Amino acid sequence: MKQQTAFLSGFILLIISMVFIARQPIQQTLFNLTGEETLLPQISGGLQYALTRLQPPLQTADNVPIQHVGMNPFGVNTFLQNEVESQKRDKAMRLISEAGITWIRQEFPWQDLEIHGKGDFEDRRHKPYQSAWAKYDNIVELAEKYHLNIMARLSTPPAWSRTLTDTVGTFAPPDNFNDYGDFVEAVARRYQGRIAAYQIWNEPNIYPEWGEYPISAEKYTELLKIGYTRVKVADSKAIVVMGALASTIELDRQRRYSNGIPTSPGGLSDVLFLQQLYNAGAAPYFDVLAMQGYGLWSGPTDRRMQPRVLNFSRPLYVRDVMVRNGDAHKAIWLSELGWNAVPPESGLPPVYGQVTLTQQARYTAMAYQRMQQEWPWLGVGFYWFFKQADDREKNSNSQYYFRLVEPDFTLLPVYEALKVQAHQPPIMAQGWHQPNHWAIDYHGQWQRVERETAPLGAVMQSSQVGDSVAFTFIGRRLELAGKFEENGRLAVQIDQQSPVEISVGKNINDRVTVVQSSYLYPQKYQVKLEVTSGQIIIEGFVVNQN
Repeated sequence: MKQQTAFLSGFILLIISMVFIARQPIQQTLFNLTGEETLLPQISGGLQYALTRLQPPLQTADNVPIQHVGMNPFGVNTFLQNEVESQKRDKAMRLISEAGITWIRQEFPWQDLEIHGKGDFEDRRHKPYQSAWAKYDNIVELAEKYHLNIMARLSTPPAWSRTLTDTVGTFAPPDNFNDYGDFVEAVARRYQGRIAAYQIWNEPNIYPEWGEYPISAEKYTELLKIGYTRVKVADSKAIVVMGALASTIELDRQRRYSNGIPTSPGGLSDVLFLQQLYNAGAAPYFDVLAMQGYGLWSGPTDRRMQPRVLNFSRPLYVRDVMVRNGDAHKAIWLSELGWNAVPPESGLPPVYGQVTLTQQARYTAMAYQRMQQEWPWLGVGFYWFFKQADDREKNSNSQYYFRLVEPDFTLLPVYEALKVQAHQPPIMAQGWHQPNHWAIDYHGQWQRVERETAPLGAVMQSSQVGDSVAFTFIGRRLELAGKFEENGRLAVQIDQQSPVEISVGKNINDRVTVVQSSYLYPQKYQVKLEVTSGQIIIEGFVVNQN
C-alpha cells in the first residue's frame, strides 16, 4: 500500500512539474494517455490514469493463436436496403471499395424479408409485387462486384412473430425462437458461400434491442444457440458472430416508466452480461464476439480503465472476461465505432459525445492504428456508418452526424482520412499472427493446407528453394512457429542488409527466433524469409515487444 501511495504521489508531482517545464510535448504525452485535447482535462485525466495503473492488470492473452483476426480490419455499416435506386447502391459500394474498406455490416431485417407471414418471402406492400429477396440479391451481387465481404446482421422480427405484435417493441424477440432459426437458415442457404459472416441479433443487453422484455442473458443464449446451429447447417464455413454488446454501465434489466415517461433506460453492463452469457453456456455458439467501440467524449488514445467510464479502451475489459472464461482463442470485432460530429449550432443534444469534423477524421484514423498495433485479438472494426438514404434525421437525431458521406454522396473529412489510413502498408505488431495475415506477401509456390493439428487449422508450406515471404513488423523479436524438416534452412534478410542463412530443422515442432533486436524499444523492420533447403511449414508468426 505504501508503494502504491508513493507511486501515485510521485506521478502527480511528475505531471505538474513536466507541464510547466515543457508544455507542448507533455500535452501530447497526456493526450496519448487520456485522449483529452485541452490542458486541464489532460491533467485530471492523467491523475485518473495513474489510479488505474494501481489496479490489477487485465488478462488479454496477446500471444495466443486467435481465429478470425489478421484480415484487413477496415469495415463500415451500410443501410443499402433503404436505397430505392440500385444505381445509388452501386455508387455506395464503389466508394466503399475505393476507400480501401473490405467489409460491410449490412442488416438483413427479418421484417423486410419474411414480411407477411411465416414462409412468405414475397413483398406485397406496394404494386407491382416482387420477391422480397430481390433487393438483397442485388446487395450481395454488388459486394461481389467490388470485392467486399459481408457481415449480415440478422435481427428486427416482423410483427407477426409475436402474439403481442409490436406492442412489446419493434425489436423484441419472437415468441417462438425456432421461427427466427428458420429465417436464419433461409438466408444462409440462399447465400451459401457468398456471405462471409452472420451476426445473431444486435445489442441484446440494452433497450430497445430486446424490446420491452427484461434483459436476459439466458434467453439470448437460447436464441444464439438456435441461430448458430442453423447457420452452420446451411453454410458450415460461415463465421457466426455474437450480437454486438452495447457498451453500457446500466444495471437495470427492465425499462421502467412513470406516467408513460421512461425513468430507467433498461440495460445491463456489457461486462456483466457477457459473464452471464458464459454462465448460461453460450461459449460454443459463436465464432467471434462482437461489441460496440464508440469513443464518445475522449479520443482513441484514452487509456483510463474505469469500469463505470466508457471510452475506446472498453474492449480490454471484454477481452479480460473472455480470457478468464477460456475463450482466449476467439476474436473481438467492433460492430460499430466512431466519433460524433454533431454541430453545436444544430441544437441537438450531444448524447454520443461531440467532436469537430477535423477531430472525427483524425480520431477515426488513430483508432484503426491502435487496433492494429496494440490489440492482436481484435479483427474487423465497422465504422458507424457510411451514409443515410436521405437527410430526414439531420435536424432531429444526433446519430446522423456519424456519417462518412452525406446522402447526396458529398465526401466528408472522415471518409478521406479513413481512405488514407486504409491504404497505408499493413504492419504486423504485437501478438501471435496467422500465416495468412494481411501484411504478408508470399512469392513462389507456397500452398495453403488445412490441418486439424495446426493452431489455427491451416498452414502455409513450401519445399521449393527460392520461395519467399515478406512483411513489415514492429517489435523487438520475431519468431516463426511451424514444423520443419531437419535440413530446413531459411535466408533471413532484414531491411536492406545482406541475407543471413539460419537453420530451422533443429527446432522441430518449435518456434524459431528469426529477428532479435538489440534496441531498447520496438523498431520497425522489413523482413524477407527465403527457403534455401528442406520443407518449411509455417503455422504463424509471433511478434514480441520486449
